[in-house]
Amino acid sequence: MSNLNTAMVERYRNDFLKEVEANVEMGDWVKMCMQCGVCSGSCPLGPYWEHPPQELFMMIRAGKRDEVLKSEAMWMCTSCYNCIVRCPRELPITHIMHGLASYAHRLGLAPKMNPTRRFSVIFWRNIAKTGRVNEMELSLRLYFMDGFVKGVKKGIEMAGVGLGMLRTGRLNPFGLFAHKGCKGKQDIQKMLKHAHEIEAKRKQFA
Repeated sequence: MSNLNTAMVERYRNDFLKEVEANVEMGDWVKMCMQCGVCSGSCPLGPYWEHPPQELFMMIRAGKRDEVLKSEAMWMCTSCYNCIVRCPRELPITHIMHGLASYAHRLGLAPKMNPTRRFSVIFWRNIAKTGRVNEMELSLRLYFMDGFVKGVKKGIEMAGVGLGMLRTGRLNPFGLFAHKGCKGKQDIQKMLKHAHEIEAKRKQFA
C-alpha cells in the first residue's frame, strides 16, 4: 500500500472509530457498512429510530462521539435479527447495537431515563445475585421504578393479568422470599468479580 493510501486509511479511521473497534462488541465491523439502509428498512421499529443503524455507523466514522454515545438509538434494538439476516455484507448489527448501548452505559453517557436501559439495569442486578431471575422481585422493581404512587397505579391496572397468572400457577406470591437461585451461585459471583477486576485493569492501562 502506498504512503498516500495508508494516510487516507488512517484519516478515515478516526479516534472514535478506533475506540469503538477496541471497546464495542464486534465494533471492528462498523467500517464495513456501505450505507444501503436495508437494516433500518428491515427493522420493525425502523420509523421510530432517532438514528437508524447505518446512520449511527456513519456518525461513528465521522467521529461524532457524544452524539452517538448519548443517543437513545441503540437502545431501540429488540434483537429480532432481521437486519443481520438481510444485510448484504452480513454485518452483526444487533451485536454492535447492544455493544454500543453497553459501552455507553459503562461510560455513564447513556440516557438515564431510557426505559430499555432502566429495565436492563434492573434485570442485570436481579439475575447477577443468584444466576436466575427472581420474577416477583423483578416485577415489583419494574412497577415501582417511577415511585410508589405510580407503582400502585400500575399494579391496579395489571391486577387482571396478575390474577390470571396466579390461577394458572405462573405467579408465586411467595416467590420474593422463596427464590433460591441456581446451583453454584457462589461460583457465578466469583466469575463476575473476576470479570470486574479484569475490566478495571484494562481501563487502568488503556
